[in-house]
Amino acid sequence: MSETETSTNEKPGRRRPPLAVALVAAAVLAAGGGTYLAVAQPGGGGVDTASRTGVPADGRGGGPALSPSPGGTAPGIAPGEPDPSGGERYRVAGALPKAPGTAYAYREQGKVTAADAARLAKALGFAGTPVKGPIGWRVGPQQDGSGPTLTVYETGDWRYEARGLTTDDCPKGKRCEAEPTDRPVSDEAARRAAAPLVEALGLTGAEVTTSTQGPLRLVTADPRVGGLPTRLWETVFTVDAGGGVAVAEGRLATLVRGDAYPVISAEQAVRELNATVRADWPRGGTGGCASPVPLDGAGAQTTDRTGADPSGPCEPRTDLPKPAKEPVTTIRTAVLGLSASAGRTGAALVPSWLFEGERDGRAHRFSYPAVPLERLFPEAGSSQLHVEPYTPRDLRLRVSFTGGACNPYLVRVQETATQVRLRLFEIPGGPRVMCPAIALPVDATVTLAEPVGDRAVVDAVTGRQVPRGRAAG
Repeated sequence: MSETETSTNEKPGRRRPPLAVALVAAAVLAAGGGTYLAVAQPGGGGVDTASRTGVPADGRGGGPALSPSPGGTAPGIAPGEPDPSGGERYRVAGALPKAPGTAYAYREQGKVTAADAARLAKALGFAGTPVKGPIGWRVGPQQDGSGPTLTVYETGDWRYEARGLTTDDCPKGKRCEAEPTDRPVSDEAARRAAAPLVEALGLTGAEVTTSTQGPLRLVTADPRVGGLPTRLWETVFTVDAGGGVAVAEGRLATLVRGDAYPVISAEQAVRELNATVRADWPRGGTGGCASPVPLDGAGAQTTDRTGADPSGPCEPRTDLPKPAKEPVTTIRTAVLGLSASAGRTGAALVPSWLFEGERDGRAHRFSYPAVPLERLFPEAGSSQLHVEPYTPRDLRLRVSFTGGACNPYLVRVQETATQVRLRLFEIPGGPRVMCPAIALPVDATVTLAEPVGDRAVVDAVTGRQVPRGRAAG
C-alpha cells in the first residue's frame, strides 16, 4: 500500500489512543446458523430495513446479496449498499477480499521493565539512565529544565518531548522558540523530520501516513506484526510548524502469538457496521431537567419560565430540528490485519478488517473486528435490554437499553421454536480512549423470520425474559 496522505477521524481536543509500539521487533512473527442482524437508525431513529443475513454466526460465506425480508417488508439490501431511507452508512465500491478460515491474535508478554525503558531511551538518543518514579521511568530534562524528556509508564505507554518543559520566559543566553504559525509543514517535510526516529525505533517497515491538526502535522507509523498491518497500535510523531518533532508517543511491548480465531468475512463486517446503533444524545440541551429544583423566597418549589413544574418528568421537545442525515462512507479497500482490542479475550491485538475509503469528501480509515463478537466477548454480562409492547403477529421488535457515549452497539436475534433470543454487543473501540462517563438511551429494531407468536423473548446471555417497556435513559 502506498504511503499516501490521509486524514484521521480524531477530533481536535480529543485524546488520541495511547499510541503505538516502540520496539515490535520483539514480537514473535508467525504467521451458529439462524443468526440475524438488526438494522436501525443511529441514535434510535427507528427501523430502516432489517433483513436476514443468511450467513452463519462466524461470518464465513460466499456473501450473496441479502434475501428479502419476511412478511412482505422492503427487500433486502446487498452488503455495502446504503438503504434508501438513510439508515445504512457504509457503501462498498469494488470487490471485497476473501477471508481465511482462522487468524491469530497477539498478546503482550510480561510487564515493562527498567531494561526496556533503558533500551528505548538509548534508541531515542538519551545518554542518561531512566530513573524510576511512582508511575514509571523518566529521563531528562537538563537541570535548567531544557532539553528532551522521555517518560515510560508502567502500563507500557511512553511519551517523548523534544523541548522539555515549556515557558514563555526566555532566559539570557538561551535560544527562544520561534513564533508559532497557523500553517503546518508539508507532508514531505513532516516525513523527513520523523524519519530518524522511525528508523531508530525499528519502524522502517511500518505504514506511514500523515494528517493535520491545526498548525501541527501528525506522522503516524502503523507497524506490521506477524506479517499483518495494524491499527490503533501506532507510534505518532507530532511535527510542529517549525519542522521539528515536538512530541512522540507510542507503546513499548513484547508481543507473542496467541490463540487462533475464526474470521468473519469482510462482507459480514460491512453488514454488521450497517446494523450498529449509537446512543441518542439529548438534542437542544437539557433545559431544566438536569438542574436542581428552584425554590422561591420561602423555600417553596417553583415552576420554570414555561410554567411547567421542574420536578415533573422530562418530556422530549418536539419543536427541535431533526438531526442531519448521517453521511455515507464509501469503502475503497479492505485488508485483514490486527487492531488493538477492548474485548475480554486477554489479547492485545485481534484480527480485524482494516478499511479505507471516503466520508464527506475526506479520506477515512477505520477497523472492525474480524473475530465473531461472541468470541471477542465470551463472558459478557446481562445486556439489560427492554422490549416495547408487541403482539403475537409482530415481525419486528423495538428494543431499548442504556449505553455509553462513544462506541456503537449491535443487537442480534436468534430464533428457536420456543424462544426469541436477543443479545447486545458493544463494538470495541481503541484501548483507553477518553470517553465521558454518561448513560444515554439507545434504540434498535430487530426483524424476525417468523412472527413472535407465543414464543418467549429472552436475554440470550442470562436466559431471563426481557422485560417490556422502555429502559431508563
